[in-house]
Amino acid sequence: MGRRQEREQAFFLIFESMFSDEERAVEIFNENVEPVSDFAKEVFQGVMDEKDVIDDEISKYLSGWKLSRISKVNHAILLLSFYEIKKLEDVPNSVSINEAVELAKKYSGKDDASFINGVLGSYVRSFE
Repeated sequence: MGRRQEREQAFFLIFESMFSDEERAVEIFNENVEPVSDFAKEVFQGVMDEKDVIDDEISKYLSGWKLSRISKVNHAILLLSFYEIKKLEDVPNSVSINEAVELAKKYSGKDDASFINGVLGSYVRSFE
């Protein structure tokens, strides 16, 4: 399984956790889709462990938006990418941003890829 597919699994787990508890999200995915990769589990758990901190960071870069007003799909994508950028040194920021944009193109609305790109771009520029 490639990193892109593992990242997509992590996205699904984060998204599912918005509707059920953490442990249930992994169980549901394992039972109904495919076995969850170690990378996806690690990223998912990392996001869940730091969700409040990551949400605070995301909120700082939502120009004119409140976190509660963005779609759950976009929220899950941002949680995943902010975590990758902050914690996974082996994933270049540009790769994380590109993968987040691709997830938005695949699973979100037509203008959401630009929104995701803008938020993540602002975040990365803030510490370069």
